[in-house]
Amino acid sequence: MLKYLMFMLFLMPLGFNFKLWWVVQFCLISICFLFMMSNSMGMVPWEVGYYLWSDSLSYSLILLSIWIVILMIMASEGVLSSSFYSTSFISLVLLLLVLLYLSFSSSSLFMFYFFFEGSLIPTLFLILGWGYQPERVQAGMYLLFYTLFASLPLLIGIFYLEYVKGSLLMINMSSVMDLGITYYMWYFALVVAFLIKMPMFLVHLWLPKAHVEAPVSGSMILAGVLLKLGGYGLLRILYFMENVAVSMNLIWFGISVVGIWSVSLVCLRQVDVKSLIAYSSVAHMGLVLMGLLTMGLWGFSGALTLMIAHGLCSSGLFCLANISYERLGSRSLLINRGMLSFMPSLGLWWFLLSIANMAAPPTLNLLGEISLLNSIVGWSWLSMLGLALLSFFSAAYSLYLYSYTQHGTPYSNLYSCWGGSVREYLLLMLHWLPLNLLIFFAGPSFLWL
Repeated sequence: MLKYLMFMLFLMPLGFNFKLWWVVQFCLISICFLFMMSNSMGMVPWEVGYYLWSDSLSYSLILLSIWIVILMIMASEGVLSSSFYSTSFISLVLLLLVLLYLSFSSSSLFMFYFFFEGSLIPTLFLILGWGYQPERVQAGMYLLFYTLFASLPLLIGIFYLEYVKGSLLMINMSSVMDLGITYYMWYFALVVAFLIKMPMFLVHLWLPKAHVEAPVSGSMILAGVLLKLGGYGLLRILYFMENVAVSMNLIWFGISVVGIWSVSLVCLRQVDVKSLIAYSSVAHMGLVLMGLLTMGLWGFSGALTLMIAHGLCSSGLFCLANISYERLGSRSLLINRGMLSFMPSLGLWWFLLSIANMAAPPTLNLLGEISLLNSIVGWSWLSMLGLALLSFFSAAYSLYLYSYTQHGTPYSNLYSCWGGSVREYLLLMLHWLPLNLLIFFAGPSFLWL
C-alpha cells in the first residue's frame, strides 16, 4: 500500500506547473490501472504493514476515489482554460486524494479518524475558492461545523476503546463486552459522527448547501467519495459493538425510514437542478444507512454495492448539471428546459443516468437496492411502507428531472444548438460504463465480510 502512497505524494509537485495538467491525469490513470491489477480479491486482508492494509472493502472505495478524482480533473477544464489558480486547484485535488487513500487504507482507528477529519480541509477550500455564489462561505461554515460538531465525541470514544481493548488496530478488533451505561455513551460517541457524514436525515442540511455552492469538482468528490467515509466508518465499527448496536440501531432506523420518503418529497418541489440531485443523494444514503443498521450479510454487502453505484451515478448527474450550467449560466429548472432541442446529443446521457438513479437494470444500483430491500424487510416488516414510498418517489423525481430538463418549450433566449465536446462525452461514458459493467463483477462486495 505504501508504494501507491509514495506515487501520489511525488505526483503533487507536478501540480504546481499548469502545463503538466494532463501529465498528472495520465499518472493518476496509471495508478488506477496498477492498483486494479494488484488486488488478490480475497476475504483475508492483504498488504498489511506500516499501519496500512487493504481488504475488498477498502480496495473498492480506494479504487472509487482514484476514479472519481481522475474524472474531477477531466470535468474541471474551465479552471485550466480560465487560468483561475489552476495550479492551486490541482494541488488541492491531489492532497484530497492522498487523504482519502490514507483514510480507507488505515489499519488503526485513530489514523482513520485523523485522515477522516483531514479530508474536510481540502474540500472546504475547493468550495470557498472555486464556488459560484457568495453564499459559498455560509455553505462552507455549514459543512465545517456540522462535521466538527461530532468529531470530539468520536475522538474521545476512540481513546476510550484503546483504554478498554489496549489496541486500535482494526484487524485485531472483536466484540467488546457490556460496559453498563458507559457502553451506550460510547456507542453514541462513535456512531453520531459517521451518521452526520453520511448524512442521516435531520443532520443533512449541510449537504444540499455544500453541493449547490461547490464547483463541479467539489460536488463530484462530495457525492462520489466523501459521503462514503461515513458508511465506511460504520462498516468498520458496528461489528465490534454488536451487543449494544442490536438494541440501539432502532433509533436511527426509525429516523431513516421517515427521512427517506420525506426527502424524496422535498426532491419533487426543487427548482434547482443541483439541489434536486443533492437531496436524492440524501435519500439513497438513507437507504444505505438502513441496510447497515440491520447488521446482516445482505445489509452490509448491499450497502457497499449501493455506495459504489451511487458514487458513480450521482457524480455523473452533477457533471450533466454542470454542462448545462456552462451553456446557460443558470441551474434553474425554469431555464433548463427543452434541452433536447438545444443539446440533442446529451439527451441520451440524461436518460441513461436518470434511469440509473432510479435503479433500473442492468445498473449496479439495482443489485444494491435488491440486497438492501431484502435485508431491511427481513429485519422489520414495518419498514415496507417507507421503502415502497422511496421506490415510487425515486422513480418520480428521476423522471421529473429528466422530463423537465429535456422536454417543453426552450427558454426564449436560446436560439442555437450545441452538441458538446468529446471530453464531455468521454467524461459521461466513464461514469456510465463502470456503473453498468460492475454488476457482472459484484462478487467482491459480498466477499469482504
